[in-house]
Amino acid sequence: MGWLQKLFTGTPKVLPIHIDDTNFESEILRSALPVMVDFWSPTCGPCKTLEPIIIDMATRFEGRIKVVEVDISTAPRTAARFDVMATPTVLYLSEGKEIERVVGFRGSLYHREIIETELLGIDAA
Repeated sequence: MGWLQKLFTGTPKVLPIHIDDTNFESEILRSALPVMVDFWSPTCGPCKTLEPIIIDMATRFEGRIKVVEVDISTAPRTAARFDVMATPTVLYLSEGKEIERVVGFRGSLYHREIIETELLGIDAA
């Protein structure tokens, strides 16, 4: 894509990878990259508000972290495995281990700071 086209259309958006009960282990637990996991449900209002932030994180950190989404209504075993009790719940994992958990809606800056400091080890100073 040329620079002029990017100017008018913006940066192409990267969508999170959809995870279900059959592919969570290969996509999440065996990932070489740190993972941001968005657990959501179709009837959750705050989840809909969080969606553009999740897409922004997937776009902003493409190639440095893996961003995935889990619809708990179609992946109940995965939600139970991670003890997800409410939506939205965002987990941050590194080498298959939970580093941070955010329950409820938080803004873009909040998630970006967790990614930069906890997953990528970027000094916030």
